[in-house]
Amino acid sequence: QVQLVESGGGLVQAGASLRLSCAASGRTFSTYTMAWFRQAPGKEREFVAAVGRSGGTTSYADSVKGRFTISRDNAQNTVYLQMNLLKPEDTAVYYCAARAGTLLLRGYDSYDTWGQGTQVTVSS
Repeated sequence: QVQLVESGGGLVQAGASLRLSCAASGRTFSTYTMAWFRQAPGKEREFVAAVGRSGGTTSYADSVKGRFTISRDNAQNTVYLQMNLLKPEDTAVYYCAARAGTLLLRGYDSYDTWGQGTQVTVSS
């Protein structure tokens, strides 16, 4: 099982960019489908993006499609979330998640390994 540590969050103005990173421990990283979720105060955790084991397939929530890009580097055991044109409604704690298997699922209960989260705050 992998362990996940996110980094790269911060406070930015609307329209800015941030890149989140999620470093995974262990030698089996490439066998996991990876995803990013986010949770704003008082709201449920929601799917943001997922990437397949080889990095060749991706899936995005409609709210971030065209602005965010998920990618992974299996040699570095890291998954990234490039966030452009940030909006105040993107403000949330962002979590990295992993699941064994090939399906790019969007339900948070489909992922069994989680990082501790990193805060992203976008001011207007």
